[in-house]
Amino acid sequence: MRRDDDLSGTIDWTTVFMYGALVLFGWLNIYAAVYDETHQSVFDLSLNSGRQLLFIVAAFLVAFVITIIDMRFYETFAYFFYGLILFLLLLTPVIGKEVGGNKAWIGIGSFGIQPSEFAKFITALAVGKFIGSVGFRMENLRSQFLLFVLIGLPMGLTFLQKDTGTALVFASFILVFFREGMSPFLLIVGICAAVIFILTLLVPDPTYLYVAIGAILVLLIVFDRRKKIKRIVTLTLAALMISGVIASVDYIVKDVLKPHQQNRVKALINPDADPLGFGWNVTQSKIAIGSGGFFGKGFLKGTQTKFDFVPAQSTDFIFCTIGEEHGWIGSTIVIGLFVAFLLRILFLAERQKNRFTRAYGYSVASIFFFHFVVNIGMTIGLVPVIGIPLPFFSYGGSSLWSFTILLFILLKLDAQRGHVLQRI
Repeated sequence: MRRDDDLSGTIDWTTVFMYGALVLFGWLNIYAAVYDETHQSVFDLSLNSGRQLLFIVAAFLVAFVITIIDMRFYETFAYFFYGLILFLLLLTPVIGKEVGGNKAWIGIGSFGIQPSEFAKFITALAVGKFIGSVGFRMENLRSQFLLFVLIGLPMGLTFLQKDTGTALVFASFILVFFREGMSPFLLIVGICAAVIFILTLLVPDPTYLYVAIGAILVLLIVFDRRKKIKRIVTLTLAALMISGVIASVDYIVKDVLKPHQQNRVKALINPDADPLGFGWNVTQSKIAIGSGGFFGKGFLKGTQTKFDFVPAQSTDFIFCTIGEEHGWIGSTIVIGLFVAFLLRILFLAERQKNRFTRAYGYSVASIFFFHFVVNIGMTIGLVPVIGIPLPFFSYGGSSLWSFTILLFILLKLDAQRGHVLQRI
C-alpha cells in the first residue's frame, strides 16, 4: 500500500524539469542583465544574481516542504489563508514601504515581502475550494457573484497599493470561470470592449467610428430578412453600448488614469512621440531586442544591457536581455519552453477528477499565461507597460516564491489524485 507522502514515481517530473530549466535560464539572464567587468562572479551577493541564488535555494526548500504536507491541508485551510492575505493587503498601505511608486511591500530587515504576489495562489486555492464545494452550480447567479467577490477583494486591495499590474492579474481568473461552465458572453463582451477601446485610441477623430457603427447598424437592419422588432432593438442597443465605450475613452484616459498611466497608454499608441520621455522604456526595449538579430550578440555581450539603456532590465524588462544576447533563436527557445510549460499545466489540470484540483490547476495556468503574455508583450510594445514580472526570469524573491508555491501545490495535488478518488 502506497503511503500518502511517497511521491517517487507519482510527481510529474516533466513539469519539475521544465520549472528547473526556466529558473536556471532566468538566473543566468539576471546575471547578464547586471554584469560588468568589476563584478565577474555570478555568486556575488552584491549583485541581483547572487541574491537571486539565495531566493532560488529558498524556493527549492519551499517546494520540498509543499510536497511533504498532506494534500488535504491546501483545501481545508484555503479560506483561512484567504482571510489572512486580505488582512495583510489591508495592512500594507498603512505600514508598507514604497518601491517604484507602489506601496506594495512590507519591509523585513533589508528585504521586503510583497503580499499581493502571494495573494495570487491563495486566491486560486479559495476559488478552487468554492468551485469544488458541494452544491456548487456555475449557472447559479449567486455562485457567479460570490466568485467575482473572491477575486474582486484582493484585486481592489491591490489597486489601493497603486500596483495596477498585479491587480489586473486577478482578471485572468475569468478563464477559470469560463472552463467551469460560465457563459462565454462576459468574456466576449470584455474582449470586444478592449478592442474598441484600443481602436478608439488609434483613430484620431472618433466621429469616423460613430459613422461606421451607424452604417453597420443600418446595413444589418436592411439586409435582415426577418426584421423582427426584438432583433432590431437588440442591434440598436448593442450599437449604443459600443458608442458609449467610445465616448468614455477620452474621459477615462484624461480624468481617471493618473499621469504615469496616461504616459503608458501614449507610449503604446505612439512611443516615437516622446522617445526621450514616456516612450523611452519601450523604445529602448525594442532596440535591445532588435539588435540581437538572429543569433544574438552572445552571453554577457549585450551593449544595450551593459550600458543600462533599458530601465528595470533585471526585473520587468528581463526579456530584453534574452533578445539582445541570444537573438531570435534564444527568444524562440524561451517562448517555446514557456508554451510547453503552460500546455503541461493544462494537461495536469484537465486530468483531475475533482473540481477543486481542476479549478486550481486552471487558475495556475491562467496566472502564468497572463504574466507570460503581458510581460513579453510590453517589452515589444504590444501592450502597455504595467510592471509585472516574467515568471522565474525576473529578479525578486516574492515573485519567485509565489510562482513556486503556485506550481508545486498543483504538483502535490496531481501526485495524489488517486487518493482523492478514494476519498470521494
